[in-house]
Amino acid sequence: MSSLSKASSGPVPVDSSGESGVSHRTATLVLACAGVFISYLPVVGVSTSIGVIQQALDASTAQLQWILDAFVLPTAALLLSFGVIGDRFGRKKVFLTGLLLTVAGCLIALTASGAVQVCVGQAVTGAGSAALLPSTLGLVAHVHPDRARRARAIAVWTAFLGLGLTLGPLVNGLILNHAAWRWIFLPSAILGAVVAVAGFFLLRDSRSEHIRHLDVPGQILAIIGITGVVYGVIEGGGTAGWGDAEVVVAFVLAGLALVGFVLAELRSSSPMLDLRLFRSSAFSGAALVMTITLFAQVGLVFALSEYFSLVHHASAWNIGVRLIAVNGLTVVLAPVVGRLMNRFTPSLVMLAGLVVSGVGALLVTLVEADTGTGETVLLIAVMGVGLALAVAPITTVAMNSLPRHLAPVAGSSNSALRQIGSALAPAVFGVVLTHRTLSSLAGHLSASGLSQADQGQVDGMVHGAGIQAGAFLRLSGEQSTEQALGAFAASFTDALHECAWIGGIGMLIAAMISLLTIGVKRTQESRRPTEATASTGAATPLSGRAG
Repeated sequence: MSSLSKASSGPVPVDSSGESGVSHRTATLVLACAGVFISYLPVVGVSTSIGVIQQALDASTAQLQWILDAFVLPTAALLLSFGVIGDRFGRKKVFLTGLLLTVAGCLIALTASGAVQVCVGQAVTGAGSAALLPSTLGLVAHVHPDRARRARAIAVWTAFLGLGLTLGPLVNGLILNHAAWRWIFLPSAILGAVVAVAGFFLLRDSRSEHIRHLDVPGQILAIIGITGVVYGVIEGGGTAGWGDAEVVVAFVLAGLALVGFVLAELRSSSPMLDLRLFRSSAFSGAALVMTITLFAQVGLVFALSEYFSLVHHASAWNIGVRLIAVNGLTVVLAPVVGRLMNRFTPSLVMLAGLVVSGVGALLVTLVEADTGTGETVLLIAVMGVGLALAVAPITTVAMNSLPRHLAPVAGSSNSALRQIGSALAPAVFGVVLTHRTLSSLAGHLSASGLSQADQGQVDGMVHGAGIQAGAFLRLSGEQSTEQALGAFAASFTDALHECAWIGGIGMLIAAMISLLTIGVKRTQESRRPTEATASTGAATPLSGRAG
């Protein structure tokens, strides 16, 4: 048996919910899906509303990026710790805590009068998401010990994750058509409160079979490292510049914290992220693939949201409708993906999805400033199909690559890396959008036919107020205004193409990583084990691959 199968003390049984019958499994799955749905409502929903928030609060480009990353940063930094807390003290408790934090964060943002308070509310909501993701996945894994049933349950769980990504922009768009921007935070607050009450009465608690302890040094170093990288990217790509002292210090601290984190986890008797998990090539591959995929997905959704807003001047509702082609297909195709994983192997379905999503992302380079909505949606739908095929199998491979009692740990670690990719995406893609738009603007202005004076005025406005100002350019004449808007639209489309290349190549690299580390053949990990094997993980070598 692997050393990871050993515990510092005996098992800690809470209940027999793994074998408690269909009704309890159904209730657990429904509540877990509701929890992950709530946690993902703000991810794209706030992003597609960022233009309205910017106008209302007169926020800078850097502040807008921080509003987005204020949510994702605590999610990434705290997720593993909440996973440990749930394993030790009870996943139901962490689940309810996550919902209460979500409600509190939404209420803070709902009453905000400035960008800073919105960031605080987003951060508290992000902490709630950090609690919900590992607890919901752990609850699902606990009541589905059979690998085939677990794969189907995870596919449903992933579908509701996608549903949150899909409905967030639509709900926010509907609200913004009839009310002020702050009310976009109300639905999550109401849903969180309702699900918390239902979970209190319907859920049974569960813990890990083996005692785990909090890893305070690891947690502190993780927060410093993740925050340092994101701060450096946002500020370095903004007005401060890459050579700014604060930016350099941020990157140095992030590097030192990363080294310290690895050393601390190797020495810890109960590490937050047990690096021995990465002895499994399948787990390592799935973790890296998940990070790259979510980085590309969230980044491209962010870039497309800005494109639809700043170039097509679409409302938040219309942006949400168009992005269904990227995020909504995960929901629609969830039953198909579940059947495909059982008929073939999760790794084969994942590989196909990564290739399709990579090709789909590269197709975004065909989008121009004057491309029609229908054609644009068809192009990005290819990426949506690929993501639908890839995301659920990635999670399944990660969890099935380790013994059953480590499945929640695998899920938490995988989700943490997913959030790190999500946290970096708005920062990196935001920098790419800004730099590429500004660098190509002069050339497009020169070709637009505008006078030298108008060209200088437009260039100064966009460089001074940020690229969001480009969508609201107004010059003395109507024709001059149209020429200026056309030049800006062409410049921003150039930036979108660069983002598409980054996302597409990233997903294709993820496909190669999947092929090399996981493979596509049905192996011992993808066969249905006996109940005894599933419980002990004795037949699950950490160095093996997952099919």
